[in-house]
Amino acid sequence: MAQLRFDDIAAEQPTRETLAERYGAINALLDQPGTGNRAEALQRWDVLRREYDSWSALVHLRFSQDTTDADRKAAREYADALAPVATEHEIALKRRLLAEPDRAGVEQLAGAHAVRLWETDVTTFEPAIAADLEEESRLGARYTELLASARFEIDGKTVNLSGLAPYAESLDRDTRHRAEALRWSFFEHNGAELDSLYDGLVRLRHGMARKLGYNSFTPLGYRNMRRVDYGPDDVARYRDEVATHVVPLVSRVMEAQRAGNGWDVLRFWDEPLVDPLGNAKPAGEEAILVERAQTMFNNMDARLGDFYRMMKAGGFLDLANRAGKAGGGFCTSFPTVGVPFIFANFNGTNHDIGVFTHEMGHAFQNWESRDQPGIDYLWPTMEAAEIHSMGLEFLTWPQMELMVEPGAADRFRRLHLITSLAFLPYGVCVDHFQHEVYANPEATPEERHAIWQRLERRYMPWTDYGDLAYPAKGGRWQAKHHIYRSPFYYIDYTLALCCALQFWVKSRRDYAGTLETYVELCGRGGSAPFGELVRSAGLASPFAPGALAEVVGEARAVLGL
Repeated sequence: MAQLRFDDIAAEQPTRETLAERYGAINALLDQPGTGNRAEALQRWDVLRREYDSWSALVHLRFSQDTTDADRKAAREYADALAPVATEHEIALKRRLLAEPDRAGVEQLAGAHAVRLWETDVTTFEPAIAADLEEESRLGARYTELLASARFEIDGKTVNLSGLAPYAESLDRDTRHRAEALRWSFFEHNGAELDSLYDGLVRLRHGMARKLGYNSFTPLGYRNMRRVDYGPDDVARYRDEVATHVVPLVSRVMEAQRAGNGWDVLRFWDEPLVDPLGNAKPAGEEAILVERAQTMFNNMDARLGDFYRMMKAGGFLDLANRAGKAGGGFCTSFPTVGVPFIFANFNGTNHDIGVFTHEMGHAFQNWESRDQPGIDYLWPTMEAAEIHSMGLEFLTWPQMELMVEPGAADRFRRLHLITSLAFLPYGVCVDHFQHEVYANPEATPEERHAIWQRLERRYMPWTDYGDLAYPAKGGRWQAKHHIYRSPFYYIDYTLALCCALQFWVKSRRDYAGTLETYVELCGRGGSAPFGELVRSAGLASPFAPGALAEVVGEARAVLGL
């Protein structure tokens, strides 16, 4: 096929009128009898959804690339205002299809799992919440802009939040402390607005849930995430498993880290420095990593190598950190052409490699599943999608000599394993916090900070903030954009990490076979719910007793603890 280029991707801006016209034509086809008309209607609907999603992805990507550009901000605001209109049309059509007497015929055309997803989707929207959804998008975007505006002066340089990362991992303890003091001074200075934004989001979401007939936002949040085969009780048991199996091991890791570095006490600003010699650093800056990654993926699998070559040649990577760029990293896609896009903020630390391989996992899955029959199957639900990203992080281990500074590959692998284990308690803490917040939507900002403090003591008892007053009072959660922008998403990372660690264990015994299983899982996309996808790859469900015990035992042996 001809080389696709990001600069050539264009999407016509939809309007209220064009959406109404196109959905009207689809409904007119459904008004006519016959399987052929129904099939044509579903095909047109799939094209419409792909075009709308490609346009929306392009608008939001461009805003993330430069949050200071007035035109891009205006385009994003237009898209946010139009989104509830598109959702209303989409939900109405799903309701109509679900009401068809010939349910079997609909399932044959669209897929049984897609129909099950629609049954969940139609419980998440009514026109009465359209304005609330637009306001939710506005508040979330303000949070993104606020964090992107952060500027710090350190060692004669001006950096943003991402740019503080190298200082936060410095071998010099005072430098690490200085970096964290600067970071949290920003959150303290903007604490009132951050509290106000989140208070507004919580009340909005609770109000939307009540309008839709729910007692709280939690069941609506789960349905928004399209979770069809597990619920809050399953997640609560999983959090307990993390507390039982993982927290004690991470406590031992942290104590070994303290002793190995000769510190009298482990402070919060010490946690990022896992290795007494200094955390392994990338082999070079962006250009070097981009080129070496080609060799890495070529060595792993021809399919990965060919895919990455296409992404690189087509300009589907934006990896450099710069002023005005939104923080973090993500993968988005344009389903009209089937090509994803990777967004990141390289800062010269080991996170460059972690974020890059993580987002490449998402991108490769999206590419492998591009031929799935229908837009509902291009992406799985997010806890399954994160298996592909975190799984690839571990599957790149044998190639790390290419990606890190000379002699640091083993140190990188140890660092990656330790930080992965330490992430699990943090991730479930974020999830537990959100469950308590939405169970108590009238809580004050001070009460929310107290909830975080209490949960932090359960899941991360080793944390000592020293003189960092803002996180010490329970403000650490405000740096996590998922809490503001993607409620109930964060547990997905921990569920997927449980599965990715199983891939890691398997790859230590049969690398080639494990990689093949991984590629096959990517190709299934979202054609089945989470539990079924996990079983199809020969993995144990994170909700099964003992799923974490096995991987924790392997990790303890590898770490010598």
